[in-house]
Amino acid sequence: MLPMKVSTSSSVLEKRLVRALKRGDPAAFERLVRLHQDRVYGLCLRMMGNTAEAEDIAQEVFFTIFNSITRFREESLLSTWIYRITRNHCLNRLKFLKRRAYQRRQSLEDTHQADLAGENIHQPVASDVPRPDRLVEAKQMETIIQEQINKLSEEHRELIILRDIEHLSYEEIQTITGLAGGTVKSRLHRARMELARMMAPFLTDKSE
Repeated sequence: MLPMKVSTSSSVLEKRLVRALKRGDPAAFERLVRLHQDRVYGLCLRMMGNTAEAEDIAQEVFFTIFNSITRFREESLLSTWIYRITRNHCLNRLKFLKRRAYQRRQSLEDTHQADLAGENIHQPVASDVPRPDRLVEAKQMETIIQEQINKLSEEHRELIILRDIEHLSYEEIQTITGLAGGTVKSRLHRARMELARMMAPFLTDKSE
């Protein structure tokens, strides 16, 4: 979870890192990548549902950060700014894939389902299950949840990912998406209702 309020020491360290990045310090950029590569890749993978696409976009994200860090005005957390760049790259790529799919007759759903089984991504969707006899069951449910999230519309999927998987605050989500607070909450409510409806058959079968 990335809280809006950070400790004084964390704030000072971030400001030092940003200053070093703006000076073009290569060591600072390497540190930035180490700190944020898992979150960036995890968000790309959940948004795209494809490991190859996620890897390519993650590289593009850090390339963008490297070239645009001097324009970071520090009006939000550095992590929030990075999430916004990542989210925008993913949405742009999804738009491109939709246009290409029209020509190739290849749906995004096929791409989403290609590489998810058994994939270990940052911050799993399902809760941790300590009992060994339930680990397989939990992993199967995690995969099902991710598959259903991939079937949501783009605007619903990103809010589920940002709020319920990445655990960002509403304020951060507003900054990342540019949406008003009321829009975020109402759209997230509809997204959760839609996901619950899609998950209902799996939960019903599980309880019987």
